[in-house]
Amino acid sequence: MSSVGFIGLGQMGSPMAANLIKGGHSVKVFDINKEAVQALVSAGASAAATPAEAASDSEFIVTMLPNGALVRSVIFGDQGVTSSMSPSSLLIDMSTIHPFETDALVKDMTAAGFDMMEAPVGRTSVHAIKGELLILAGGTKEQIARAQPLFECMGSETVDAGGAGMGIRVKIINNYMSIALNALSAEAATLSEAIGLDFDTALKVMSGTPAGNGHFKTTWPGKVLAGDLSPAFMLDLAHKDLGIALDLANQVNVPMPCGAASRELYSIARAAGRGRQDWTAVFEQLRVTSGLEAKIK
Repeated sequence: MSSVGFIGLGQMGSPMAANLIKGGHSVKVFDINKEAVQALVSAGASAAATPAEAASDSEFIVTMLPNGALVRSVIFGDQGVTSSMSPSSLLIDMSTIHPFETDALVKDMTAAGFDMMEAPVGRTSVHAIKGELLILAGGTKEQIARAQPLFECMGSETVDAGGAGMGIRVKIINNYMSIALNALSAEAATLSEAIGLDFDTALKVMSGTPAGNGHFKTTWPGKVLAGDLSPAFMLDLAHKDLGIALDLANQVNVPMPCGAASRELYSIARAAGRGRQDWTAVFEQLRVTSGLEAKIK
């Protein structure tokens, strides 16, 4: 088993560190929250007074912190990780921070002669307690293989995201989509209630359509991702139906900011001459508008 310096004992970090202890690893913990430290000490960890002390003689150093500035401070600041970390050790940042901050940290760590990867996590604090997190590993295949015994203590699945910085990128994209869909779902549910529609009926219908199952798994694979924009559901009709829903919402005083923003993208696609294409063409249009090379000629 390995020696691990674990820095950051918040809602996710504490159970992750606890599961490393349960997995038989020797864990040294640091956090400014002394109660969190003591709880882990009671579970079998040893306490470190500084990040440097947590990193000293540790084969792995794990950081699980709330923002990128704090991660950088813990690594490079006074009494930071790099003041005592061995060049043979591996630092694993499991925080959710800006991808460009991760890129800079990896670059600076490499320049300083240290080994670093990132592995942000998916799922919730409940999964953290159960050791069932989704580990989104951004690093070399060698780094991921080396860290896998730790990941298996903290999670039930590890995804090789495809290299340094890719783990945090897929985490941010996943969270963006989940968070935005939460707001859009709230709009749909509120409108249902406002117009007298039974929510169970709405739930039953939407659970069997792209509304509830997502376009990544339903409409996109057979259309835009396959290079086919012949209309299964014409973009002009999607634009029309979205307009009806927004007008209905306006008349019953339900704000629909997500829906209104979505209509703008459909309008841009129509203005580009895509009205008679499949509604999944909004993806190709947004790609082109963003300056990416067209995939469908």
